[in-house]
Amino acid sequence: MTRPIALSCGEPAGIGPEIAARAWDILRADCPFVWIGDPRHLPAGTPIVELDDPAQAASVCATALPVLSHPFAAVNTPGRPDPANARGVITVIERAVALTQSGQTSAVCTAPIHKKALIDGARFAYPGHTEFLAVLGGVERVVMMLASDTLRVVPTTIHIALAEVPHRLTPDLLRETIEITARSLRTQLGIAHPRLAVAGLNPHAGEGGVMGREEIDWIAPLLEQIPQDSFTLTGPHPADTMFHAAARARYDAAICMYHDQALIPIKTLDFDRGVNVTLGLPFIRTSPDHGTAFDIAGQGIATPTSLIAALKLAQTMATVP
Repeated sequence: MTRPIALSCGEPAGIGPEIAARAWDILRADCPFVWIGDPRHLPAGTPIVELDDPAQAASVCATALPVLSHPFAAVNTPGRPDPANARGVITVIERAVALTQSGQTSAVCTAPIHKKALIDGARFAYPGHTEFLAVLGGVERVVMMLASDTLRVVPTTIHIALAEVPHRLTPDLLRETIEITARSLRTQLGIAHPRLAVAGLNPHAGEGGVMGREEIDWIAPLLEQIPQDSFTLTGPHPADTMFHAAARARYDAAICMYHDQALIPIKTLDFDRGVNVTLGLPFIRTSPDHGTAFDIAGQGIATPTSLIAALKLAQTMATVP
């Protein structure tokens, strides 16, 4: 039996419902998934079948979008998030995780959420999806990886001000990021001996201490201390020479020091096909690498390319032995 992917609806006023419908229309039976949300929020005319059991998805996805219905408090107005729907968004995420942890679905794929609406409507206590999923998975530390066929990048620090990075970037944090990434590349992506390249924090990786001493004082010594029996680790490398084609061929993932150092290269090289993957969870989780796009919601012009890539990557990860 093919277990479908659980696709959470995300923010109903964003592009999530329409790209879910378009992704189904393109993928059909090639990548079975079940959409969890309020059917009223899907684009008018979307052929759906409401299911009682996710196992039924494989038998209907060729001709209709499989739906696990989850009633929300309000209808959706594209571009205008309603805090009344916040509790529904949160509960759908919880339901997708529960289905995957129980083995009824193979992975979780999440459509974008709008944090302000969740805070306003349900006092959502987490900075975003990733931190909430860590709590649901019962783990303290997870890692965000952005992946495409061109590049995989992992930011060690994420959504903090650049001025805070040198203070929040610690040896323990970098070590955990490296170890979780290496383990996940083996167990979830099937890379037997991952190659990781670590970027420096400063321009030119400090250039011998002239442009910063973090590389000399602790980053390079830490990399030398980390056992490399099951993966290969190099660095710290100057970040400005890590992302051209020849350099990318030498590693499976780049460990970066801060958000933009990681995300600018992948969004430049493969903007539409980037996938957000949460590493370190006890289940598979992917997501399109974009937001709710309120400015174009409901206009029928949103592309499902990143969502399709996220669904396909989840399917691939679910088949790794």
